[in-house]
Amino acid sequence: MSAGAVPQIPCDDGPARWGQSGADDGPARRLYWAFADCLTIVRRDLTHLVRQPVIIAWQLGFPIVSVLLFVYVFGSAMNVGGGVDYPTFAMPGIFAMTISFGFMNTAVAIVVDRDHGVTDRFRSLPMATSAVVSGRGVADVIGAAVDLVVLAAIAVVVGWRSHGSPAATLAAFGLLLLLRFALTWIGVYLGLLAPNQESAGGLYAVAFPFGMISSVFTPPSMMPDWLGTIAMWNPVSSTAGAIRELFGNPATTGGSWVEQHAVLMAVLWPVALTAVFLPLAVRRFRRLSR
Repeated sequence: MSAGAVPQIPCDDGPARWGQSGADDGPARRLYWAFADCLTIVRRDLTHLVRQPVIIAWQLGFPIVSVLLFVYVFGSAMNVGGGVDYPTFAMPGIFAMTISFGFMNTAVAIVVDRDHGVTDRFRSLPMATSAVVSGRGVADVIGAAVDLVVLAAIAVVVGWRSHGSPAATLAAFGLLLLLRFALTWIGVYLGLLAPNQESAGGLYAVAFPFGMISSVFTPPSMMPDWLGTIAMWNPVSSTAGAIRELFGNPATTGGSWVEQHAVLMAVLWPVALTAVFLPLAVRRFRRLSR
């Protein structure tokens, strides 16, 4: 070695990922490492969640209180017409509401990671650029699945039952997770846009009307015309209507096309939202600090 030369320290990540020459080994290898890095982020996010049980308690607290309120407090006073039992009508709506509110937790988590320098640390590592975003999405869907299991157990305890076939019941929960998957990308995108944690907390003002101006607790046909139209075309309403149908729970619906094709719309809405916000979230992440 000549005088003044800087010794080269071997790096395991570089050759393993990109070959000895540093050149890209091709799309198959990039896809493999994108998947592996995504799983790493998923494991990190789930570990972080388990070590902070207060977050789990917060995420489950509101839907549990909603179940108690609308089954035991308001249930006997509510009438949605058609002789429909209100707790049976409301329970699928509470499932959908829980899923719809969850994306704001995603936004707050993204802001916290960014403000604490975790995101910059990830961006400095030799990892797939999309892994931080995709890993957060997968971890949130897994967390939402756990939330639904707990909420469904509470619903069974208070008397709710699914009268659909096992396949239809599983399909209903699948539609709920599909909606959560789509809304996660909105949460990621809004979290990357929010300037600080206080602003991210204020985004709950967006989530609340998004979840409540829907068919979660009241049929849109019972609302003023202009508000009922908004509620009918809310993705949360489509999912709530679809899972009521799949669960075999009676519900009162209007004659609009979107209500009559709730299952179809419960698929189309998440696909459309994912197609729009997933690329926006990845692009925004790549542009951080530029």
